[in-house]
Amino acid sequence: MTITSENTNKIFSLLQKQYPNPKTSLRYRNKFTLLIAVLLSAQCTDKNVNNVTKKIFEQYYKPNDFVKLGIQKIKKLIKSIGLYNNKAKNIFHLSKQILTKYKGRVPNTFDTLYELPGVGRKTANVVLNEAFQKPTIAVDTHIFRVANRTKLAPGKNPDEVEKKLHKVVPKKYTKKVHHQLLFHGRYTCKARKPLCFDCIINTFCKFKNKTKL
Repeated sequence: MTITSENTNKIFSLLQKQYPNPKTSLRYRNKFTLLIAVLLSAQCTDKNVNNVTKKIFEQYYKPNDFVKLGIQKIKKLIKSIGLYNNKAKNIFHLSKQILTKYKGRVPNTFDTLYELPGVGRKTANVVLNEAFQKPTIAVDTHIFRVANRTKLAPGKNPDEVEKKLHKVVPKKYTKKVHHQLLFHGRYTCKARKPLCFDCIINTFCKFKNKTKL
C-alpha cells in the first residue's frame, strides 16, 4: 500500500520542519572540489572523505592541479579511501576532460556531468543540487531505504525510486528533499535499528517492522 498524496504532503512538511536548511556534510572549496568529494564518497563515509580532502584541497583544487599530479600521485593522496585505484583514474581523466572540453569549469547539466569518467546518476544529481541549486534528487542507500520502508516511492533500484520521488514530491520541497531524506535515513531510519519511536513521520510510514522503545 502506497501513501496518499495528502499524507505525502504532510510527510514532507514535517521533514521541512526538522531539516529546514539541510546541506551536504562533505567539505569543499569550489564546484570542482565538490565534484571530487562526491566521487570519493562512493562506498565511503563523508567523514572519511573530509579527513582525506582537508589537506588535499588546501593545495589542489583545480582540474589542472590533478592533471599535473597524474594518476599515481593521486592514488597516494587518496589511498585511505575505498576503491582508490579506480577513483584516482577517474579523477585524473575527468579533470583532463573538464579542462579540454569545458575550459576548466564544471558543466552544469545532467548529461554533461554524467558523461564524465566515474560520474554516475547520484554524483551528477548531488553536484547539480548542491553546486547549481537545481531541484534534483540523488538516491543513495539512505534515501533508497526510506523511500521503500515508508512506501513513499518504493522501487527495486535507485533509478526507479528517483523517478517515483519526482512524481510524488511537491515542487516546493524538491530542492531540499534529497538531503532531508538522506539525513532522515542516516540518523533516524537506520538500516539495522531504525528509531521508529522517535520518528516524526512514524504515523504515515508503512514500514511493517517498526521498532519500539
